[in-house]
Order: sequence, then structure tokens, then C-alpha cells
Amino acid sequence: MSDAPSRPEAHGAEQRPGLPTVDVNEYGGKRNGERQSLNRRLFFQLLVFRSPREGSSLAHDVITRLRSAEVPAVFYADAMDPRGFGLLTWTEAPEHFVQRVRPLFSSALADAELRPEFTMIGRTYSSGHEPDLEHWLLRRPVENVNDAAYPWHVWYPLRRNGPFNRLDPHEQSIILREHAALGMAYGQQELAHDIRLACHGLDASDNEFVIGLVGRELHPLSHLVQAMRKTRQTAEFIAQMGPFFVGHALARTAG
Repeated sequence: MSDAPSRPEAHGAEQRPGLPTVDVNEYGGKRNGERQSLNRRLFFQLLVFRSPREGSSLAHDVITRLRSAEVPAVFYADAMDPRGFGLLTWTEAPEHFVQRVRPLFSSALADAELRPEFTMIGRTYSSGHEPDLEHWLLRRPVENVNDAAYPWHVWYPLRRNGPFNRLDPHEQSIILREHAALGMAYGQQELAHDIRLACHGLDASDNEFVIGLVGRELHPLSHLVQAMRKTRQTAEFIAQMGPFFVGHALARTAG
């Protein structure tokens, strides 16, 4: 008799008795009396690197190659490193990062020195209350990063501590609403807009979320991060934030 673990059931096979039900759908608010459900999401990846090449020519070369391959992207100048750059790409199929973005580092970015401590990858997710779930998951994040009116982007990962996960759902909801209301206030005044990504099991440092802030000016993005420090979520339940990447968009494939 073999001690080897049993083979996992095929996708769609009948569930074995006693096992929990696994649901990987994203859920939003009700529309036409029915709760929205969608098993789609976008993956975003940020790669940060140094290059001896001049910024505008490098951006032109990289963006030209990405456009020819129909890869959506934002190319950044790193505000904290005079030889630094960042490349943000996104897709519904994460193998895209290996098959279509990775080859850039043997061609247009062959001289690049990757800074892995700034690598971020995450997936769009829902809170369960979005009025238009598909827009939230698939279109809103792209609209924010592609908007030419928002040249300043700040990206950072974070991890909550264990006690937050042990709170009852009602208390978690109150804490998250305080945080969300502050972000909405900045958005309504056109000071900052966000991209919220989950990165559980995807981040080398065991972070749980990646946050992107975009805006017309840099100061309001910093101001929002400062204001968030006073919320209960950040003050009590954030174990780690950063490193922070501050980028100014040099070029976009959609532009």
C-alpha cells in the first residue's frame, strides 16, 4: 500500500464529504436584485531597475517594443534614483509576465540592473459591495494608471498583523470603512486615486496587499499616506509598509 498522497480531484469533480467549499469568485453589491459575481481579475506587476541609458531614449525603445507586442504598460522615471526606472504592466493571464515582459530584459533592457526589493505583484479584488463589479476589477485600475492627467504614481506593499484577522467581520468592516472614507475624500477632490491589489502568497516578503496612488501632484499622495496613519487600521493593525516606489510617468503604451 502506497504512502503517497492521494491525487487532487480534477477541477469540477464532485466535492468529497467533510471538505470545505472553496469559492474563488469575486463578489460585488446587488444589481437587479442579484448579487454580482465574477471569476476574473487583473494582475499588475511593477519592476524597478537601474540603467545607464538616458531616460527618454530608453522609454521610447521599451514602449515601442511593448506597443508592437500589444503589452499595456507605464514606464516611470524613479524620483528617488537618478538612474532608476520602473515598468508597470498588467494582464488577466499572469504567465504574460514571464512570456512577454521578461524577454525585454534580454533586449531593450539588457543593460538593466533589477532591484528586486521593489518588485511588486498583485491582483485586483473586491470588498463585496462594489456597485459595478466588472468596472472595479477590470477597468477602473487601468483607467487610473493610464490617465495622462495623473503623472505621479506611488506604489507600496503592506501587511496587516495577526490580531486584525481575528477580529469579528463587523468590527473589521467598521475599521475598513474609516480607511475607505478617507481615500474617497481625496478622490472626490481629485487629489489622489488608488489601485488596490491583493498579493497573498505572491510577495517575496509575505506582504498581503499592494497599493498604488496616482495623482496630478506628488504632495497630495504623500499627504494621504500621512493622513492614513491616524486611522485605526494603520495605527493598530499594520505590521509593515513599504518600500515605497515614487515614479513619474515618462510614457504609456496607451498614449
